[in-house]
Parts: sequence; C-alpha cells; structure tokens
Amino acid sequence: MQKPLVACILVNWNNWRDTSDCLASLARQNYPNLRVLVVDNASTNDSLAKLRAAHPPKTSSLTYIANRENAGFPRACNLGARHPLATDAEFLWVLNNDTVAPPDTASKLVKAALASPNIGVTGAVLRYAHNPRQIQAWGGGQINLWSAYNRHYLAPTSFGPDSYITFASALIRRDCFDQLGGFFEGVFMYFEDADFCLRAHRAGWRLAVAPDTAILHKEGGTVKSRTALLERIVTISALTFLTRHAHIPPVAQAVYLLLRLGKRIRLRDWTSFRAVLQGVNDWYNNRITPFRH
Repeated sequence: MQKPLVACILVNWNNWRDTSDCLASLARQNYPNLRVLVVDNASTNDSLAKLRAAHPPKTSSLTYIANRENAGFPRACNLGARHPLATDAEFLWVLNNDTVAPPDTASKLVKAALASPNIGVTGAVLRYAHNPRQIQAWGGGQINLWSAYNRHYLAPTSFGPDSYITFASALIRRDCFDQLGGFFEGVFMYFEDADFCLRAHRAGWRLAVAPDTAILHKEGGTVKSRTALLERIVTISALTFLTRHAHIPPVAQAVYLLLRLGKRIRLRDWTSFRAVLQGVNDWYNNRITPFRH
C-alpha cells in the first residue's frame, strides 16, 4: 500500500492533559509517514511548556505552533494546515485533542481514503472513552438544512449531500482542502465540519468512513459544560451556517431559534434563554472576536 505523507493537526487550549494522552497515542501509530502539528490557541495554563516537556518536539514528526490569541478551531486548523511541515502532505488529519487513537488508526484511514481518488474526507468510527462499547458516531452524521439540528450516524450508511464527517477525526485529501480554500473562519467553533463537507460534496468530492477504526473520544475535553458563553457561540455558528447553506436562510434561522428558545422555555432555563438571545445579537452585529480573548 502507498504511504503518502499525513499531517495530523491538533488544536489545544488549556487542556494539555488530554492533548498529552492524544500525542502519546499518535506516537504509537504504526504508520511510518506521519507528522503531528499541535496548534496552541494562546493557553493560559502553561500548556505548551508542559507538552514540550512530556513530548519534546522533533524536526519533522512533531512540532508546536503558538498562537498569540485564541483563534478558534477552524482558524487554528488552517494555520496548522498551512505550516511548512504540512503543505507537502497529501492528507491532513484533523483530530480532536481529547481523543485516543489505536496504533493502526492512521494506516486504516489512509487505506480507506486511497480506495478512490474522489474521496475528499474520510471519517473514523468514534466510540465513547467512558464506554468503548458504545458508538458515538459512525464517521459523522446528517444535518437538517431547515433547522441546523444534526444527528450522528450510529451504523454504516451512505453519505448524501446533507451528510458530514465530524472533525473529531477527519482525514482530508490535500487537493480537496486546497480546492475549497480550507476551513471557513467565519465561526469561532462548531459547524465548521458540516460547512466543509457540504462544500466538498458540491465540488464533487465523496465522503467515506474507515469502518475498522475505533477512536476513543472523551468529548468536551476543552469545553466542560454547557455554559452561557458556549450557548452564544453555538447560536452564532448555527445562524452563520444557515446563512451559507440553508435553502431559505431567514426561514431556517427562524425555525432554529423557535426550537432552541422553545426548549429553554420548557426547561425554564432562563440563563441559556438569555444567552441564545445574546448570541443572536452577536451574530447580527458580526461579533465573534470577543471569544478569542
């Protein structure tokens, strides 16, 4: 089998412990042509120093990139993808830092990706770290373009035009990445995977899954709880996504907000209710930069 160069990109923000576990699993990969780039989004807890001590950087197999601000997830991934050590890679492996990949993961992903030259994005089978018998996502899921609500696939299925590969683990062909201009940076985080995959599908690329993989995902390692700030970020990202992809954006955005606000009214969760409204205001005024601090 061919062994094309793979550049794996991890984004870290104040979560060096999970990132360290992920790096340890990547160091055990049996794939011989793998580079790892850790993009630190201006962590405030000495993450970089701790990671460098636990996993010393090497000339080509491991490198660290320090951002001066919290650039958000898609922007940080783009930065890693455009680093000189990644630009000559045939594949980019976007991997959440709160995952643990078995040693044969990279090999299996590449094998699945090479099955056809028009496969642009290859996903992995994700399992919950706290319960490895339970599947979190069979590669990705489906997103409703009338409401922005999505569901994960839990078994083998065909990936249609409204499907996406979750960026918890996504092996992306470099040609596909370059053709689409990388990841959309108009959101801080969330929905960047669905945005990219929908654009890839429209450009003629296929989505695939390596069915024999089993990545353990801790899920929410960086974001520990559903905070009011997170509610704002998700709201901004969803409304932005619908602007770009919905058939009738104003209608879809209204449906999304009615469902989201209605649920919080039923739960009498007024803190989240106000946070969603604040997110609407942030989106309307195109404010995403405050979250970078």
